[in-house]
Amino acid sequence: LRDFLLVYNRMTELCFRHCVCNLNYRLLTGREESCLDSCAARLVRANHRLMGAYVGLVPALLQRRAAEHGAPAGPPGLPASPEPALGPAES
Repeated sequence: LRDFLLVYNRMTELCFRHCVCNLNYRLLTGREESCLDSCAARLVRANHRLMGAYVGLVPALLQRRAAEHGAPAGPPGLPASPEPALGPAES
C-alpha cells in the first residue's frame, strides 16, 4: 500500500505541475483537464510496462540467488517444484 501511495502521489504531482497553469479558478479548464487525463494515462501505461518487466525478471533473479546460496528457488512457504498438488477429485 505504501508503494502504491508513493507512486500515486508522485504521478499526481508530476501531472499537476505539467498541466495546471492557472490557479485563479476553482475548476479546471478543458485544456488542463485533457492534459491531466493524457498525462495520467501515459504514466499508468509506463507503470504497467515497468511492472510487466519486473514480473518477468523476478523468477530468474530468485533462481539465480537460490543457486548462489544453495537454497530452493522461490519465496519462502511455496513448494520448490512448479507441479501442482493433486486434489481429491484428481487422485
